[in-house]
Amino acid sequence: CEDVWFDDGPVAYEGRAGADVVVNLNASPYNRGRRAERLAMLRGRVAESSCAIAYVNQVGGQDELVFDGDSLIVAADGSLVVTGAQFETALVIVDLPIGPHRPHAVSELLPRVVVSEPRRGDRAALAPPAPRAPLSDHAEVYSALVLGTRDYLAKNGFSEAVIGLSGGIDSSLVATIAVDALGAERVHGIAMPSRYSSDGSLKDAESLCERLGIDLKVVAIEEAHVAFASMLAPVLGREPFGLTDENLQSRLRGVLLMAVSNAIGWIVLTTGNKSEMATGYSTLYGDSAGGFAVIKDVPKTLVYDVCRYRNTQAVLEGLPGPIPDSVLDKPPSAELRPDQRDDQSLPPYEELDPVLQGYVEGDRTAADLVAEGFDPAVVDQVVRLVDGAEYKRRQMPPGVRITTKAFGKDRRMPITNHYRSSALEESGSA
Repeated sequence: CEDVWFDDGPVAYEGRAGADVVVNLNASPYNRGRRAERLAMLRGRVAESSCAIAYVNQVGGQDELVFDGDSLIVAADGSLVVTGAQFETALVIVDLPIGPHRPHAVSELLPRVVVSEPRRGDRAALAPPAPRAPLSDHAEVYSALVLGTRDYLAKNGFSEAVIGLSGGIDSSLVATIAVDALGAERVHGIAMPSRYSSDGSLKDAESLCERLGIDLKVVAIEEAHVAFASMLAPVLGREPFGLTDENLQSRLRGVLLMAVSNAIGWIVLTTGNKSEMATGYSTLYGDSAGGFAVIKDVPKTLVYDVCRYRNTQAVLEGLPGPIPDSVLDKPPSAELRPDQRDDQSLPPYEELDPVLQGYVEGDRTAADLVAEGFDPAVVDQVVRLVDGAEYKRRQMPPGVRITTKAFGKDRRMPITNHYRSSALEESGSA
């Protein structure tokens, strides 16, 4: 794979030696915008080698990576001859014009090999199929999530999955992806309402399951919540409250899901997104408990976009969208205290996600982000949250990578450090 990504490398050498076509075998993982990057790179290799390149890419999931196929043939003049399918295997047959080998001094250094070419007779050259139009950005992301989930489960011996369904946008998307990856009969939902769960959220979970055709079990956690609170009271001096009580509810749900997984063998798919994982807006051993984190690299704003894309595709096929409009329309909330909303703890996701992208994926400093026009107070809050949540991210399950830098292998930061960057101080606003 990597031998084609560098200037003046093996491809240029082969071209100078007289090659007409270089077949390059790849395990090149997907991220958003990858196709344009590959095509630009290949045209650069063609320009320096003066030969065509057949770029043959792997298809499938491997842990957090997704190999998206999308094989390409670029002619010696830089034109795109043909493309393979994205996110699925395909066989594409095409004739390429092969001229006589060009004399080059470097060819004298190579072993002399005589190749006899079969006679073509009167058969006309195969006209290449027109290059496929690339999938849209949201279609690519969704396809990557489905393929990555399907292969992770299949290759690791899991045939069925269970998801904690809150009636929220994240769990709705994960359930939809799981159904498209595995089939409805192999996906199971468990709703675990607490005293703070709204009736609308439970109805949304029921509506989602009805549309997807999956079974739903309802296990209220109130009895366990009361029991744990009374058990903790002698230790704490009073029953738990505030963040402790909020996290207790999440952990009760994690215990139930993992018990089901242990008893039946279903893998638990966690439902946290990248915005939550970045800022630590999740509960260790609660909503983070599970075997595979399907949308761990999907920012919250993109979660909404991908949900709308999936609903639109269903409508185009004459089917109702799997994700209820009420799920898309209500303000995001963990529903762990009365009238809770995410924007009470975090900046609005429309402000949060661009800062996260710059800081995490773009390696910008706090000062860089302020110079680019972001609110210094928001930058300062986000940077502090991201840096402080590293210990949580170390304990998260693997999940599909769709960006240039996912949490995990792509971004290795020390938990123990004394470095602090303040956007307010660097911008002179302190």
